[in-house]
Amino acid sequence: MSKTMEPDLQNPLGLSRSEPARTEWKHPSDHWLRGFVLDNRASLGTLGVFIVMMAVFMIANPTVFTTWYLYSSVLTTLPVALFVVVPLVFVVTCCEIDLSFPATMGFASWVFALVVQAGYDPFLGIAAAIVTGTLLGFLVGSLVVYGGLSSLIATLGMNFLLRGLIQIINEGKSMALTGLADSWAYTIFSSQVFGIPVQIFWAIGFVVLSAMLYNRHRFGAQVRVVGDNPDSAQQMGIDVKRVRVKVFVFVGIGAAIAGTFSVMINFTWWPTAGDGYLLPVLASVFVGGTPTWGGIGTVVGGAIGAVTVSFIQTGVVAAGLSGFYVQFFNGLIIILSLLGHKWNQARYR
Repeated sequence: MSKTMEPDLQNPLGLSRSEPARTEWKHPSDHWLRGFVLDNRASLGTLGVFIVMMAVFMIANPTVFTTWYLYSSVLTTLPVALFVVVPLVFVVTCCEIDLSFPATMGFASWVFALVVQAGYDPFLGIAAAIVTGTLLGFLVGSLVVYGGLSSLIATLGMNFLLRGLIQIINEGKSMALTGLADSWAYTIFSSQVFGIPVQIFWAIGFVVLSAMLYNRHRFGAQVRVVGDNPDSAQQMGIDVKRVRVKVFVFVGIGAAIAGTFSVMINFTWWPTAGDGYLLPVLASVFVGGTPTWGGIGTVVGGAIGAVTVSFIQTGVVAAGLSGFYVQFFNGLIIILSLLGHKWNQARYR
């Protein structure tokens, strides 16, 4: 073989010494900003809806929407919804639904109220409420997973069952817990710091930890795989049934925390505690960009959806409209948000 036919190991592409090597081709999404937008388009879309909505409300009544009292009022009750919306993102991603969380909120907060009324430390009541929520979540998950029942029907039935049990035992009577105001539990979980409700910081921490669990932890990856294709998840060695039960347990824990915070905010436990959160919480999950078919979801988007839904009622009334318009605007915002996600669906499904 002549010298001209021998391969050049130092220059396998046959480029001349003076010709520079071509730069590697990169996809447009490799740019960090474009990649961030593509990865978080559902959450950013929900944020855009919220910004537009708040701009309309502020133009309608700038006096109200430039005062801190309005935002302080919303931030006081918003954490209750956040503690339930975030776990529901896991459930919907797992291709399930849980309609029993309002009754779980009421039942766990009832246990908390009983412990506090009996004279025990509120911290013990919080622990008892969380244990109660965990057990109820495990019961609901077992009915769905091991009992082979539809999650829609089973959780709806559990919601009526638990609510009826509360009404039967208490006969519609409430519990006043005025002593909570002097406890350390209230100071830590439900007081104010520089005019800002403390509970919003706990809720933000819960959202951040849940987002890390969803996006960075093995459990979150398992939830997404199970929701996308349970047969493939089973072949990968994932215990599909255990993962499905865990998401219901997570909802039970979140509902228990939410119920406890609602009692500490109002100093009163009501037999109907949690009833008013069913539709707003579900709307927050779907407005936030978590689709119904499972496999994908967004915790941050769900949190933004909860903020959006929380401001609708306050904004409508502050804009000078009567309370009869609240449901109309609730439906309008939900439909517009879903249409936006539907337009984006083909790219992130």
